[in-house]
Amino acid sequence: MSDFPQQRRRAPSNQLIYQLDDRPGFFPSIFAALQHVLASFVGIITPTLIVGGALGLQSEVPYLISMALFASGIGTFIQARRFGPVGSGLLCLQGTSFAFLSVILSAGFLVKARGGGTDEILGTIFGVCFFAAFVEVAFSQFIDKLRKLISPVVTGTIICLMGLSLIKVAVTDMAGGFGATDLGSAENLGLAFLVLGIIVVLNRFNAPLVRLGAIIIGLTVGYLVAMSLGKVQLPDFAALPLVSVPVPFKYGFAFDWVAFVPIAIIFLVTPLEAAGDLTANSMISHQPVQGPVYIRRIKSGLLADGLNSVIAATLNSMPMVTFAQNNGVIQLTGVASRHVALYIAAIMVLLGLFPVIGAVLLGMPKPVLGGATIIMFGTVAVAGIKILAEAGLHRRNMLIVAISLGLGIGVAVVPEVLLSLPKSLHLIFESSITVGALSAILLNIFLPEDPSAEEEEDYDFDPEAAMTTVRQTIEQAQASTLGLADCTPGCEPASPLHSKAPATS
Repeated sequence: MSDFPQQRRRAPSNQLIYQLDDRPGFFPSIFAALQHVLASFVGIITPTLIVGGALGLQSEVPYLISMALFASGIGTFIQARRFGPVGSGLLCLQGTSFAFLSVILSAGFLVKARGGGTDEILGTIFGVCFFAAFVEVAFSQFIDKLRKLISPVVTGTIICLMGLSLIKVAVTDMAGGFGATDLGSAENLGLAFLVLGIIVVLNRFNAPLVRLGAIIIGLTVGYLVAMSLGKVQLPDFAALPLVSVPVPFKYGFAFDWVAFVPIAIIFLVTPLEAAGDLTANSMISHQPVQGPVYIRRIKSGLLADGLNSVIAATLNSMPMVTFAQNNGVIQLTGVASRHVALYIAAIMVLLGLFPVIGAVLLGMPKPVLGGATIIMFGTVAVAGIKILAEAGLHRRNMLIVAISLGLGIGVAVVPEVLLSLPKSLHLIFESSITVGALSAILLNIFLPEDPSAEEEEDYDFDPEAAMTTVRQTIEQAQASTLGLADCTPGCEPASPLHSKAPATS
């Protein structure tokens, strides 16, 4: 225990208390692991809360939250422990991704419109995610060859559309949630802005730990205030099972091409985000960010992301992705040891075994949740805008963005434009992300490169160089959501490989 006090001192930005392969003692490991869990807990459970609430699956939410935590623990273990070519071997935490929210909701509403019940909705969602995850498995091995296809301008457009499509969900929750009898009441809006205000105020504090816990503190205070107002309905704890037993494909297994296409498209985008997060983690952990070791680590990490999503779908959870906010926790604690991830995994699995956690969270009023998610979803949209700005908004890129955003937002605002299409095509293209993504990819292929932009891009390929803008923007957005945006001068490590790439903030 003699080294435990060191853990409480924050290491300088360029110094690590524990290197990647060091083995900290039990107490330092638990202390660091708990900070990672606190930084990620809200991000892991929120997508499930949103999907369950929007699709009317409240009875299943406690179990789904348990499985999200359970799958996160298994994914974190695989990513850090590394099995052959699977896993980056870094201190990376896996969790459910917000990127898939809008397309998963679309898939759920599609099945619901056909008269499907809970089992049909969830069986289709997890069945489609199971097969779509293999898109990332394949993509992970060719990511260095496909950078022209999925360039920053394409990625930025898609991420921007993701955030914009989710803002409606957040604002509806702030007002009381879908179908609420008191939608837009002063009480609902007051709760939402109370949570929003607390998060904003806490982000002004200089203490990194306060900013790190801003969302959890905001949600907790909002939950307690809502409880005092009688807006929290606690479950019948006696009726809950003591332990949630993972049951593979508990809700059945179904497949739908209409639901598959938009989800598969997102599985082409999330590897770019994950590769940027892995690169940032490598930098912070004092590991190579170029050369064969680095390339192998990126491919192995993305392969683990894809396979973890396959496992998550099997265990009835949404797709997994490498979280970025944990990079800020590594800098905060000075602990980069991948062995800490084993403690994180154990904590997540233990939390996932007890459905009472999900049941308590199920009672969280929609306005309280909406006050936090409006920030999360807004930062996703801003992240896309920053990626586009840093990619260079010259004539060619502006044309791609203008057409793709116009078409994507257009079909969402005026869905009647698709009425004359065959029903199967109508169902596929009613997703703003599908339309915007396909438009951006096709235009990126067929529009000639701007000669002035080619000069800036004339450098040897390295995945880090192609993805630095994605990594920095997503990490800054997620870190700012958790209050880490201004943690230290070294919080956003610059890449020595990006010297010839377009300038980044």
